[in-house]
Amino acid sequence: MADIRNDQQEQAWNGYEGRHWATHRHRYDAVNGGFNEMLLAAVRPGDRVLDVGCGTGHLTRLAAARSGTGTALGIDLSAPMLAAARAAAAAEAVSNVDFLRADAQVHPFAPAGHDVVLSRFGVMFFGDPVAAFANLTRALRPGGRLAFVCLDDWRRGDLGAALAPLAALPDPPGDGAPSGGAPAGDDVPARGDAPTGGPLSLADPVVTRRVLTDAGLVDVDCARHEVAGTWGRDAADAGAFLAGWGPVRHRLAPLGPAVADRVRGELVAAMRPYTGPDGVRLRTAAWLVTARRPG
Repeated sequence: MADIRNDQQEQAWNGYEGRHWATHRHRYDAVNGGFNEMLLAAVRPGDRVLDVGCGTGHLTRLAAARSGTGTALGIDLSAPMLAAARAAAAAEAVSNVDFLRADAQVHPFAPAGHDVVLSRFGVMFFGDPVAAFANLTRALRPGGRLAFVCLDDWRRGDLGAALAPLAALPDPPGDGAPSGGAPAGDDVPARGDAPTGGPLSLADPVVTRRVLTDAGLVDVDCARHEVAGTWGRDAADAGAFLAGWGPVRHRLAPLGPAVADRVRGELVAAMRPYTGPDGVRLRTAAWLVTARRPG
């Protein structure tokens, strides 16, 4: 960790945010796991896979299995999440996987050392996206493939309705949201604007195509998907989990206890329309982005 450019992200993901994800890794995987197969489609037998922003390593371990005789390396800033990733890999006896705590924007990867780069919601927080993706491009072999999912405007999926109780709250004090990105009504870059390094920094495909092209990638494609994930057993369980999610907790923290309790109750009520026999299921709107290194 000699060189960290995304220092605010490093602090956040090694604080409450990272601990919450590590503690509740199975729950976050249930929320986001529906995107796994569309990413794993990029992995071929024998591939050397790099998983960026790997978190607790769910996708990394699946990619290692898909690659067979290949390998998978997960990179992340979060020590708590990587500890959970290593423990899960050991428990599952996944032997062709490794994890690295480093900043993917500046880490000196072996040139052309990977066949495919994947990421499940891990590439939206780069301080300098063009520099970061250029670094990942160098890590790919010529002809190597990139595939990641990033958030679309959160209001376009079910999450927008579930988070409606937060819309009337004042913006939190200080210099912005934690790494998870507090949902806010206008937290979407204007079309063509430069990315902001937040959770919706790549929500505009015009921006994404420009960033990846400037980073040296070609054949950039952005396909929109809405995928359902499970947030809890019932409305009370899902609402409590949502209230503990870093961005929501950040919005509730400056409120008085009475107001915060009222909003938590409203979050539970907002989950009820999405409750069924399989629990609380919300659709997440995201972009599947694919590209390749020339050659």
